Amino acid sequence: MLHKISVKWAQVEMTASAVLAVGVTLLILLNVVTRSTNNALFWVDEAAIYTMVWMTFLGASAAIHYRQQVAITIVTDLLPSSLQRGAAKLVDLAIFVFACAMLYFCWRWYLPLDIAGMGFDAMAFQGATFNFIYAEPTSTIGIPKWIIWLVMPLFSLGIFIHALAHLLDFSAPEAEQTAVST
Repeated sequence: MLHKISVKWAQVEMTASAVLAVGVTLLILLNVVTRSTNNALFWVDEAAIYTMVWMTFLGASAAIHYRQQVAITIVTDLLPSSLQRGAAKLVDLAIFVFACAMLYFCWRWYLPLDIAGMGFDAMAFQGATFNFIYAEPTSTIGIPKWIIWLVMPLFSLGIFIHALAHLLDFSAPEAEQTAVST
């Protein structure tokens, strides 16, 4: 069941990343056109950056599902296959621990129970916690930055799901890599 959830989540991440990649391209083209006509839209730069950040984090999480993350394999390539599987499980464990830490830090960053306990009053929340996450707007677009930063909890949740699915899967990790590359 967890593997199916991981598969679906990775599909959503890949679809969103593809849409965001198109969005980055269109925003950059819009920027080129408006600047060449001396009618620059300054919010386009910021929107392109945020779009690319979301695309990158969602794509990185999906890469973990497909075991396509960046890796240095000079040592593990020399190991026998049984030890390679053990090394892959250690990598899965390290990613899982990282995901747990990221979820914890995102929880501490957003403090969802605290803001809810204060009736979603950002000013009262700031005064009680000295956490200004809900008060800072983006520079040119003007939306709250906490919305932009939501990619971090989504990324953390994604890698948590993918790493846990890998940890609980005792089949050979190479099987999934082959399925992805074909």
